[in-house]
Amino acid sequence: MSPRAGHAGHPPRTLAFVESPVQLLNVLEWAHLHGLRGAQPDPLPATDPLPSVPAQVRRTVAGNPPQTGAELTVVVLSPTDPMSRGQLRRMADLARDEGYRVRWEEARGGTTAPFSTIGGLAGALRKADRIVMGDPFSRYVQLLLTITRAKDLVVVDDGTATMEFVAQLARGERLVRWHRKGGRPGARDLLFAPVSSSARRRLTPSARRRVEVFSSMPVTETPDGVTVTANDFSWTRARFGPPRITKGADMVGTSLVETGVVDGDRYLEAVRTLARTHGATRYFAHRRESADKLHRLAAETGLEIVRPDLPLELIARRGPIGRTVLSFPSTVVHTLPLALAGTGVRVAVCDIDPAWLTENASPRAQGFLSGVTGTARDVHRLAAVSPSLA
Repeated sequence: MSPRAGHAGHPPRTLAFVESPVQLLNVLEWAHLHGLRGAQPDPLPATDPLPSVPAQVRRTVAGNPPQTGAELTVVVLSPTDPMSRGQLRRMADLARDEGYRVRWEEARGGTTAPFSTIGGLAGALRKADRIVMGDPFSRYVQLLLTITRAKDLVVVDDGTATMEFVAQLARGERLVRWHRKGGRPGARDLLFAPVSSSARRRLTPSARRRVEVFSSMPVTETPDGVTVTANDFSWTRARFGPPRITKGADMVGTSLVETGVVDGDRYLEAVRTLARTHGATRYFAHRRESADKLHRLAAETGLEIVRPDLPLELIARRGPIGRTVLSFPSTVVHTLPLALAGTGVRVAVCDIDPAWLTENASPRAQGFLSGVTGTARDVHRLAAVSPSLA
């Protein structure tokens, strides 16, 4: 989808809504591909100060001239957990260095915050010609979609959830995250159902509305009329690296325990077995992994726990990074081979043994996770380890 003419007298106005660092990274990739330009940035609020992006990172992006084309403003609907906020602050710095405007919203800062945020964004939503979103499952985003009159809607990657979103849209199903599917809808789900249904209708292409999915994930069920554009991480590769490659192996963490899909003890034993078998020394924590779980991993496996200050695709591209990167089924088995193309780094993915799943895991969990692994390109597939818990 190339930038189209907006209203008479101004270029297309694009609003992007992000709630995670990876979503903001993929907005930058999408904007880079489509040649969007920025505007003068808004300052971050004085609250919750965090260090800026390290100087050596900023030097790799500073000084790039603003791109020509449609105008982009990125709206950060800030989460509450500190690790996500920290990574988002640093990604916001990179977006500003690219010339884009960033508007930081304390969208979850109390009971009245959602009303204040939505009310403050209503005018911009009505004027926008294009809406870019990182998470169509987000109730926040779904509410915002009921306000906008934009004729162009773009969904950028939010990890493996993008695969499920496209499949659900193609089948005309209600929008439900894969790890929750199969359970009974709660009271809040039923209350929000009309908004979710409205969002699904708005995300369905029509004669008056265009929909694009920008993704590095495999899209096997393309809804009629949806344009699918491949994300090859060209912005990341142009701005960072190539990295220094170490001789050892690194491991990538996952939040499957935190989301209730995988048993914590089984996961710890699997990590220990993989680290011992492949000589891994570092463990890159997922931003949603709990502190207690990470402390236990460090104590019982001997791995160095690394809390990345940027999305892993950027961390790996900057380096140093191990010659082998070990992962369980997750987004990175699709994105890291693209970000690290030409470097010689091998990405290896370990299957999830059905015995690791919790009793509360969605009935679809095993099939979905196997699909994430099976559709990954340019990765080495490892059989599920069989740790003993005796």
